[in-house]
Amino acid sequence: MSEQLRPAQVDIDALLDDPNTHIVVCCGSGGVGKTTTAAALAVRAAERGRKTVVLTIDPAKRLAQALGLRELSNQPKQVVAEGFEPTGDLNAMMLDMRRTFDDMVLAHAGQDRAEQILNNHFYQTISTSFSGTQEYMAMEKLGQLSASGAWDLIVVDTPPSRSALDFLDAPQRLSTVLDGRLIKMLSSPARAGGKGLRKLVGAGFGIFAKAVSTIIGGQLLTDAAAFVQAFDSTFGGFRERADQTYRLLRSPGTAFLVVATPEPDALREAAYFVERLAGEHMPLVGLVANRTHPVLAALSGARAATTAEEMEQAGSAPLAAAVLRVHGDRVAVAEREKRLLARFTRAHPEVSLVGVPALPSDVHDLAGLREIGRRLAGE
Repeated sequence: MSEQLRPAQVDIDALLDDPNTHIVVCCGSGGVGKTTTAAALAVRAAERGRKTVVLTIDPAKRLAQALGLRELSNQPKQVVAEGFEPTGDLNAMMLDMRRTFDDMVLAHAGQDRAEQILNNHFYQTISTSFSGTQEYMAMEKLGQLSASGAWDLIVVDTPPSRSALDFLDAPQRLSTVLDGRLIKMLSSPARAGGKGLRKLVGAGFGIFAKAVSTIIGGQLLTDAAAFVQAFDSTFGGFRERADQTYRLLRSPGTAFLVVATPEPDALREAAYFVERLAGEHMPLVGLVANRTHPVLAALSGARAATTAEEMEQAGSAPLAAAVLRVHGDRVAVAEREKRLLARFTRAHPEVSLVGVPALPSDVHDLAGLREIGRRLAGE
C-alpha cells in the first residue's frame, strides 16, 4: 500500500482509555469476528482500569465460552477467572429480546395491565418474531445500561445482520409501527364508540387487513386491537425511547468500529456501513481489518517460488523447497489483502484502519481474547 493511500491508524488504547468514551459499537456483516472483537476490547478495557460491560446479540454463545462462562443472561454477569485480575471490572451479558420486552412491560404498566399485555397473542408474536424486534431490543438494552450510570464503558456486539440498514433502522421501524398510523387505526374502534373496523376504514379495509395480517402472523385482528388498547395508554413512548437511543448513538461519547475481513464481500458490506454511518452523522472511529496475513520476511513470493522450483529440479533440500512454497503462497495472500484494503482506502480515505493478524487457531478463552486485544492495539 503506497504512502499516499496509507490510512491513519486507529489508536485502540487511546480510545479505550479516554474517559469520554462510554460506548463502543462493533458492527459489520456476519462471520467477520464482531463478537470476538467486542469481547477482546472489553477484556482490554477492564485490564486497563475501566468498569466495562460487553453486550452480545449473538445467540451462538461464543462470547460466554471465550470468557470461560457456562452461559450469559439478560443481566450483566461479572467475569471471574483464574489468573484474570483486571484493575477495572469486566461484565458480560447476552440479549434476551423477549425478556427485555417483558421487562419494559413490567416496568411501565400496572400489574393488571401488564398481565393483559403479556398474555396477548399479538404481543407474544411481535416480542419474538416481528421484523426488527431483536435490533430494537438491543437498542433498548443499550439505553438501559447507559441510563444506569453503572459502567465506564459499554461494548456492543451488534446483530449479525447482512444488511447494514437493519441495525440503524430497526428501532425507528418498530417504533413507527407501534406509535404510528397503523396502531391508531387498530385502536380506533374502541375510541369510536364501538364502530366496526371495516366501517371505520372503509374501502381501504382489504389493504389494511392484509398489512395487519402480515405483521401479526395470522393472529386475529381483535387480538391486535386488544393489545393496542392495553398498550396505548401505558406506552405511547416507543418512538421517544428510540429517538433517545438514536441520539445516544450520535453523541460524542459513542464510537463505532466497523469490523471486516480482507475479503471482497466483507469489505463491500463495510463500505456500505461506513457510508451509512457518515450519512447518519454517527461517530465512526475506523475499520478493523480482521484476520489479516501480513508477511514480515523480505523474500518476495516470486523469488520464493523460483528458488523452490530450482531446488525441486535439482532434487535437493525438499523440506526447504516446501517451506519456500508455503512462504510464496502466504505472500500471495498478503498481497491480495493489501490490494483489497487499498481499494477500500481509495474509496474511503477518511476512514482510519487497524489490521488484526489472524491467530493460528480459533479464540476460545481469555488468553486468546487478550492476544486479540494486543493485536488490536498494535503490540
